[in-house]
Amino acid sequence: MIRMGLSLSALLGLFSCSDETLTGYGAAETQWVLQEIDGAEFEARAVLEFPEEGAITGQAPCNTFSGQQTVPYPWFKAENLAVTRKACPDLSAENMFFEALQAMTLAEVGADTLFLSNDAGRKMVFVAE
Repeated sequence: MIRMGLSLSALLGLFSCSDETLTGYGAAETQWVLQEIDGAEFEARAVLEFPEEGAITGQAPCNTFSGQQTVPYPWFKAENLAVTRKACPDLSAENMFFEALQAMTLAEVGADTLFLSNDAGRKMVFVAE
């Protein structure tokens, strides 16, 4: 009986270490290119990546960024974003991108599509590159 309890504890320990973020649910090892925000085509280029558990990186229209995304799937929260400070002609698109990204609270990962949304009806659509 004690042996069974130890084995069960070891097994539960393995499951509790699994990645519960977007990285563990199919978003890892993919560059996600933004296609639209709130139903409107996004004309500039913005890319999201989830390189490891709890991390988010990418390229906004002008600057690179990194931060954390540690809430469990299907929740989403872009936190502690560090952004480079280069100026470029697409700064208005970049501001729109970051404002929308930080407003998102839910995520859904498909084979080649990533949807970010929130309860207010906002939505971002990304496709795998």
